[in-house]
Amino acid sequence: MSTRRILELRSRIRAGLRDVFDQLGFVEVDTPVLSPEVLPEAHIDPIAVHVDGPDRPPHYLQASPEALMKRLLAADSGPIYQFARSFRAGERGRQHDVEFVLLEWYAPGTTLTDAATLLERLCRTALGTSGVERITCSRAFGEWAGVDPLSATLADLAAAGRRAGLEPVPEMDRDPPDQQWDRWFERLLAEVITPRLGHERPTMLEAWPVSQAAFARIDPDDPRAARRFELFFTGVELANGWEEETSRSVLETRIEAANRIRAADGRAVLPSPRRLLAAHGPAMPEGVGAALGFDRLVMLAAGADSIDAVRCFRE
Repeated sequence: MSTRRILELRSRIRAGLRDVFDQLGFVEVDTPVLSPEVLPEAHIDPIAVHVDGPDRPPHYLQASPEALMKRLLAADSGPIYQFARSFRAGERGRQHDVEFVLLEWYAPGTTLTDAATLLERLCRTALGTSGVERITCSRAFGEWAGVDPLSATLADLAAAGRRAGLEPVPEMDRDPPDQQWDRWFERLLAEVITPRLGHERPTMLEAWPVSQAAFARIDPDDPRAARRFELFFTGVELANGWEEETSRSVLETRIEAANRIRAADGRAVLPSPRRLLAAHGPAMPEGVGAALGFDRLVMLAAGADSIDAVRCFRE
């Protein structure tokens, strides 16, 4: 694909998505790419930049605009979106890179059902698809891996992995049982479940185990499940999001847990994002936040198998 055609495709899709959000009353925002705060996540490494010298605390290139957009939400921004330059150390592959573009949005007062409606419209605009399938983790794992992750023990997940031909990696034996559970879940998801999702139409995988909640609220009707989703199309993870947890204490507990996992994996423990935590509580509205990989979306629209095929700079 020529440079001109790549630019036209990206511009056309971006304009179409902007039109959807603008029609729905969202406001497009810009947040800093570089900030002294970062949202600690267990398996995502931000890039530190020592703008004030090596003896001062670093700033961070943001892995996503989540922390900064949530501060806008707490300041009564209402529904917001942005196309954000994002950065993650050590990520490079057909569908990953150190620098990439996220389309991220926050919709106060909405639920996953509202998110499904919006995602259907976004995919129809960019990919020409119709409809969105919704399937729970219990159903997907039960059908294709023979195990229900909402009730499975570590032994159950390990047995399901072996039935699927997956072997444990050596470092798993050194992990505590809860981390081993998560690693088996993530391997089954990546190697058994994901390739089967989204082939007839985009598919939302919902009702995730609580250990995979990230910053989603727990389902009040089923305390084993988090109100989280990931969206897949033709076996490619395209977006993820959740109904937001607004409690400051819960968010702080989950950040501490993420840092414990980072420490156990030999990753740097990241500073607590005090301004983000201060924004949580009564001022933080309930609703859905989501992030969509824009480069992956354009890749799928172009029928390509690598994000490099739809980007003009491949450093």
